[in-house]
Amino acid sequence: MTVPPKLEVKAVLIDLDGTLLDTALDIAAAANAMLSEFGRPACSIEQIRTYIGRGIPTLVKRCLAGHLDAAEDPDPPPAEALAYFQQQYATTNGRYAAIYPGVLDGLRRLQDQGLRLACITNKATDFTLPLLESSRLAQWFELVVCGDTLPKSKPDPMQLTHVCREFSVASSLALLIGDSVNDVRAARAAGCPVFCVPYGYNEGGDVRDLDCDAIVSSIDDAASRIVAV
Repeated sequence: MTVPPKLEVKAVLIDLDGTLLDTALDIAAAANAMLSEFGRPACSIEQIRTYIGRGIPTLVKRCLAGHLDAAEDPDPPPAEALAYFQQQYATTNGRYAAIYPGVLDGLRRLQDQGLRLACITNKATDFTLPLLESSRLAQWFELVVCGDTLPKSKPDPMQLTHVCREFSVASSLALLIGDSVNDVRAARAAGCPVFCVPYGYNEGGDVRDLDCDAIVSSIDDAASRIVAV
């Protein structure tokens, strides 16, 4: 069997929820508190996992509606529900979050290669930075781009092209590692290669159906398939 050549890169951009950290229990606790406050039935953890990925406003709309298609509703979620979720999530953020296996070894291997590292997430800054600090992952990243850092976020390519400019790296040499269709769409639009992990959220879909360059079992596995140039 032919061993595929290692991907040559200068930078690695990594998604947060569902890729570095399992945050579903934190999010579910806040979401169900919100639903209870507004007289709605609770969502199961399985439902919540499918609702994660497009930022908090979309998550709130999906929880209130009880289905994924609420993401296509152009109207924002009710302001009171959004504010209540954010209030609750400020308390639960990081409480149950767990680092996925292979993350720390992978980050160490990437850093040892001298690769520039960025975290790219659709989560708002007010929740991202405390979560990275409490999980002790902040130290690994030179740059963090959140859902409200720029006018647009994944699946738009703006976050990725921003990092490439900041790092002075061609998009073809900047690998994105994520867990969802939003990561793949953003990477393809930006001209970046993209690896997907199979354990994340992906809005209930199978990452094997996505147009990614590789399915990797962990961040450590991803690190073993690339070489710094």
